[in-house]
Amino acid sequence: MELEDRVADLERRLAALEAAEAAEPARRGDPRPGEGVFWALEGLKNQLAELKATDGGVLFTGAVRLPTGEQYEWQHGALTGGLLDDDWPTAAEPLAALGHPVRLRLLREILGGRRTAAELAELDGVGTTGQIYHHLRQLTGAGWLHTTGRGRHEVPAGRVVPLLVLLSAARP
Repeated sequence: MELEDRVADLERRLAALEAAEAAEPARRGDPRPGEGVFWALEGLKNQLAELKATDGGVLFTGAVRLPTGEQYEWQHGALTGGLLDDDWPTAAEPLAALGHPVRLRLLREILGGRRTAAELAELDGVGTTGQIYHHLRQLTGAGWLHTTGRGRHEVPAGRVVPLLVLLSAARP
């Protein structure tokens, strides 16, 4: 009987700890993934209400771990009025740089760990070394890449999640 009482006491304590852990994000006001269908949207709407932003806004966010082990967390919000008033043609160059299948492939490979032109040239279907350099220059000029020492290329930390957001938005 003593063992049964001890086990029952442990089960009650464990249930209390699990309940407290589950309630912790709610106490802090943090939405939990899966908590309601539009948990992120509801958080954005609350922020917009606090700002008295009657025309609304957009929010992009992500927590990413690449195949290379690198991790990125990023978010960006913008009010609708500012977006509608912006000079949209300035977005043409960065968007155009992504408009070529080889450039998208190069970005994917670079995010996957192939960082030099020599490593990229080993891939099938990406063209000659000269063509690869042309594409890398286009991506660098548009801000999707930068070069590090020894001819290595990488997607800047502040562009990893935005790139994935654009790819996500382009899905059918």
